[in-house]
Amino acid sequence: MMTYVALLRAVNVGGSRPVAMSDLRSLFSALGYGPVQTLLQSGNVVFTSSSGAGELESILETRAQSELDLETDFFVRSSKQWEALVQRNPFMRAAQSEPSKLGVMFLKKAPSARAVGSLQSSIKGPELIRARGKQAYVVYPNGIGRSRLTGAVIEKALASRGTARNWNTVLRIKSVVCGRLR
Repeated sequence: MMTYVALLRAVNVGGSRPVAMSDLRSLFSALGYGPVQTLLQSGNVVFTSSSGAGELESILETRAQSELDLETDFFVRSSKQWEALVQRNPFMRAAQSEPSKLGVMFLKKAPSARAVGSLQSSIKGPELIRARGKQAYVVYPNGIGRSRLTGAVIEKALASRGTARNWNTVLRIKSVVCGRLR
């Protein structure tokens, strides 16, 4: 059995796509996934399964639609992938000094270097973006809420659906994942 993290896209944000975390845990348990733990109310789930990440995304999207009437994207990463994405953060200084101003956009597919470079050169503000695999790391020096570099802009430029979490949330999930591996 492998430990995984599943992130839901755009749930419980500003009243859109409401889902109770208890319903989400029940769905995962009904699918036979191991100990299920949710973190925060934004759709972060840690669980175990013997299936692969791609297969899990498809199953979870289908079953959330049919059983919870929830149409959303799931982004699944293994515990090893989660550890790697934390280690491969290209903005370690920002992660240490202002973690709430560093975001990670989890993507369905890895963007091309050309798409990332094109997006970076089109940014009019102070934001910085770098991609590592199926993650895009974004520094928002003036705060995420004030930026014009929105999730929709990033998705369009990188030609991939995504969901974002700030660095504090990424590390909180990491601590749960690491706690399970001991």
